Amino acid sequence: MDDRVDDRGAPARVDAAIALVGGGLSLLRAKRVIEEVITQGRAVVALPHVDDPAGLLGVLRSTGFAAAMLDTAPIDIRQLRRRLGVTRAQFAARYGFEIEALRNWEIGKRQPDTAATSYLRAISHDPESVERAFAPIMAEASPVAMGSMGLDRKPAG
Repeated sequence: MDDRVDDRGAPARVDAAIALVGGGLSLLRAKRVIEEVITQGRAVVALPHVDDPAGLLGVLRSTGFAAAMLDTAPIDIRQLRRRLGVTRAQFAARYGFEIEALRNWEIGKRQPDTAATSYLRAISHDPESVERAFAPIMAEASPVAMGSMGLDRKPAG
């Protein structure tokens, strides 16, 4: 959501809070979300009981708030690697994963935790930016460590 509130002002904020309560938030939490939007310009909130996402988005938009559902679909890691054209070892080195963890996720033996899923989603949406953000960490690694991960040092000069 962003901070756009229609001409109704406070009544629109009340209607938006009531819509959030319908999504499973307590009234106090819904009030705080609306306050966060007003003061910070946006808020991200997990709604535990949304039966009709399109309806909820419509209600929030009608109150003057911009709203969007966040992508929560599972990440197909094997498909992501193939899209990037890298091996499991290359993906692991590029983004700092353990190869065994990738293998377990790909074969369905285990599921990535919430943080790893968020990181994988960021990689999926913008792999180059994530790699650049991770690169300073890699630059601090010793050449021996880098070599053991299958990376080459940059040629001198």
